[in-house]
Amino acid sequence: MTTESTLVLIKPDGVNRGLIGDVISRLESTGLKISGLKLIQIDNELAGKHYQEHKEKPFFGSLIEFITSSPVVAIVISGPDAIKKTRTTMGVTNPLESEPGTIRGDFGLTVEKNIIHGSANIDDAKREISLYFNDDEIINYPRSIDNWIE
Repeated sequence: MTTESTLVLIKPDGVNRGLIGDVISRLESTGLKISGLKLIQIDNELAGKHYQEHKEKPFFGSLIEFITSSPVVAIVISGPDAIKKTRTTMGVTNPLESEPGTIRGDFGLTVEKNIIHGSANIDDAKREISLYFNDDEIINYPRSIDNWIE
């Protein structure tokens, strides 16, 4: 297993529906740990950088409008195979195709309003984490349970 970090955003629908605690609880119950956490209001500039790979797609404008519509919770999640574990816990993008027991399968409503974003791969994770967190905002700390999950 590879220890790595990934970015998770609890999107505006998750924040407004009061699901922050549920989402964090599900992620932590996998054995992953929170290394950074903050509530932020994403502006158009940050949203454009975050979704840069979708800039030429027809849904780019609606992505920007949605992610800037309300605060989000930005989280750095760390641990063994954090990206794959987080994405499995999230479920697939379309909540209607997501398995029950996943965050999107249980809480998501539409492809856009699917509660959560998680980095797709290690390169995206590094880029996305740097958009939302300064190095001094990420804390690497040992936990007494780490030897049970690594």
